[in-house]
Parts: sequence; structure tokens; C-alpha cells
Amino acid sequence: MPITVRTLDTPPAAAVDAWHDVVTAAHQHDLPAEIPPPGRAETAGKLQVPSARGRVVSFTATAPDGSYEGVASLLLHTDPGNEHTAFLSTLAVRPDARRQGVGAALWDAVRAELAADGRTSVATELEVGGAGEKFAGARGFENVLPITWYVQDTSLPRPDGELPAGYTFATWEGVVPDHLADASATAHGAMDDAPTGDVDEAPPVWNADKVRAAAQVILDRGGVMLTVAAVDSRGGDDTVAAYTELVLRDPSDVRALQYDTVVVPAHRGRGLGRAVKLRMLAQQQPHVRWIGTTVADENRPMLVVNEALGYGRERASGIFQTKI
Repeated sequence: MPITVRTLDTPPAAAVDAWHDVVTAAHQHDLPAEIPPPGRAETAGKLQVPSARGRVVSFTATAPDGSYEGVASLLLHTDPGNEHTAFLSTLAVRPDARRQGVGAALWDAVRAELAADGRTSVATELEVGGAGEKFAGARGFENVLPITWYVQDTSLPRPDGELPAGYTFATWEGVVPDHLADASATAHGAMDDAPTGDVDEAPPVWNADKVRAAAQVILDRGGVMLTVAAVDSRGGDDTVAAYTELVLRDPSDVRALQYDTVVVPAHRGRGLGRAVKLRMLAQQQPHVRWIGTTVADENRPMLVVNEALGYGRERASGIFQTKI
């Protein structure tokens, strides 16, 4: 079947629908039924709203009649220290169009873009044992950071989070309040010691504007973001000692995503991670039935916290990477 691969710029509604049909069909074919596919609002947001971390290049593989047989999305990092690498956010082929060279054609276009932009590596997230791992393995990708998906049932009874003396909760939806922006940026920097395996990517350098921008992208793409923080005001200035973030990529989602959970090193060992996560459960929207999260297999402290909160293992995944 003749396939034409093109880049997609500022897609109209019809192109968003065609893209969404491909990623939905691939998701439903490749993943268990209990894992909800992306909503159209999420698809449109990713295609139409720029990333805060780099330049996105989107590719479509079209049949002679113009229908989409496959799609790919590549994030070329622009943050300092990562201009040499990229992240392949999507490479999906309709199930009925597989084994016809569609995925290979998309990968060739992605690889050409990487080479033209001077990138020397690219990473992607894949399900272990899935069709994507086999495809990527044939192209030199290796699992450089094994991770696992865990899911929590929000309907189960749990205690509210309690903080040690000297700490108070702060909760906000969307962008961080101005009076906590700098403190939040400092806390984000504590992610630097999270396990990253052999991923060829430097941790971002956070400041208040970058924290605001990261949240604003989620909102501009139609999502919802809730943050719960543990704040220490004993030194005279508000210090964000710990925080956790929950995201709905579409407001109607019944399965939310747990983003970062961080405890600043000077405040560890006091139960703050557990406390902010429990308070999040009390604050999250009532229609949310499940919370999904990924944890690096070597991140034992977070695994212990999640196990205590009732997260159950769902499926093995990993960050796969190859050199260009």
C-alpha cells in the first residue's frame, strides 16, 4: 500500500478527528480494556497547544485516499542541557494497517527529523512485552529505566492526611499562587535525585515561570490540575516541603494521573509524602474513580508510600532509548 508521510501543522478539526481515530484504535487494540483511551479534548490539546519544554513535530502517514493509517509526535527538547535529545510521544498505527510498512515509514521520517536537528538520542515510553517494544527493539531501542504502572481505587475508605506540627496544607487548582511560586520551583528541583536509570536527559532547571508554564500548558490543552503541598512557615518564609500533583487530561476523565510527588530532602522521614497524597484523595473531584501513576522500579521509597496507600500493580512499562 503506498504511504505518504507528511508533517502536520496547526491541524483543523477534521485532522484532529482523523488523528484521534488512529490513537484510539491503537490504544484499544494494544492495552487492556480497563485503561481508558485518550479523550478527543486531550488529542486536540496535544496537537494544537505547544509544549512548555520544546518544539513538537507531528507526522501523519496517509493512504492514497487521504485517510490516516498512522501518526507520530516528536518533542525536540529546548531546555538547557537537553538540546541533544528528544522524546517520541506517539507512534501509532491503525491495527488493520500494520505490517504494511506504515510504522517503518513514520520512524524513518522521525529519524530524519532527529538527524536534521542534530539530535543524538531519542526516548519513548513503551509497554513491556507489547507490539511497540518489539518494533522499537528492532530499531535499537533499549529499556534504560524500567517503570511500572500502579492504580488506586479512590472509593476505598482512607484516613485524611495529617501533618506533623509546624506544617500546613496548601491546595490549589491550576497555576501555583504567586506567593508560593518561588518555593514551589525550589521543591520541583528536589526531583533531581529521583531515579532516571540511563536516560540521556538532564533534569529540568526550575524557576517560578517554568512551574507556571508547565501548569498552564495542561490547562490550555483542556485539562485540570490539582496540587496539594505541605508548607513549612517556621522560618518566616513559606517553604514547600512536599507536594503532589493530580491531572485530568480531560475534565470528564474517571481515571486521573498522578504526576510528581516530591518531598524535599531536608523534610524527609516525617510522613509528608503520605500526608499530601491522602489529602489529595480528599480534595480530588468526586467523579474520579481511579488514579494511575508510574514509579521507577528502583524508587523504593515511593513504592513503599504507594503500597501503604493501596496502589496496586497494573502493568510493566519502561523508558526506552536509542542513539541516533
